[in-house]
Amino acid sequence: MKFKTKGLILRQQNIGERDKLVWVLTDSHGILRAFVRGAKNIKSPKAAGTGLLSYAALTVFEGRDSYSIDEAEALEQFIGLHKNVEDMSLAQYFCELCLNLCPTGQEAGEQLRLALNSLYMLSNKKRPALQIKICFEMRLITLSGYMPDLVMCAECGVYEAPEMVFVPHTGKLYCTSCAETHGIQGVRLPIAAITALRHTVYADVSKLFSFELKEELLAPLSYASERYVAYMTQKDYPTLQFYKALL
Repeated sequence: MKFKTKGLILRQQNIGERDKLVWVLTDSHGILRAFVRGAKNIKSPKAAGTGLLSYAALTVFEGRDSYSIDEAEALEQFIGLHKNVEDMSLAQYFCELCLNLCPTGQEAGEQLRLALNSLYMLSNKKRPALQIKICFEMRLITLSGYMPDLVMCAECGVYEAPEMVFVPHTGKLYCTSCAETHGIQGVRLPIAAITALRHTVYADVSKLFSFELKEELLAPLSYASERYVAYMTQKDYPTLQFYKALL
């Protein structure tokens, strides 16, 4: 059976001298692992559309035990990412998160839209890289069923205080008074950073990236978001470690 879909190439692996295996985030079927015959030939019409980080219109054949891509037309290749090793490494971290968190065999339109918007922002330097990273991590983990509870202090119910404590291993928020009283450990963030963190989870997807935060607050907020993802997924991400080493 053949079907048409659109997807983002998250990972590729060479198979012999001519073929390759790709992992694709599609809107209709989530993560697909598919063979691409002859894709290593640069003259192949499938070469561009099945390259790493290519977003393409695909014609996919579904066999009994596997998928194969018969046609691939590149729609976007995020050329800007290939010009900067830091941006490219961050993009590959996004891919690794998608491979770990996105569904298989079911629709993943929201996840695909998030990935495409994040790569576009990163490729065109529309926002600081750490801001894009925070938005991607927090929204993807939320879409995956791990929404943190950022509405109020989990102990006293206060909505905001000059400084609050986010606890990555629970996803809960505390005012500093309650955190100190009960010996709760977490990432201390000023209210401006807490407001930004709430935005990444609760804002409409069309406004996800539309906030400003002082540069000195992006690093601690980025640390908080990546630790939350690591705790919720019980996994460390080599691509993230490589990106941080570059920084």
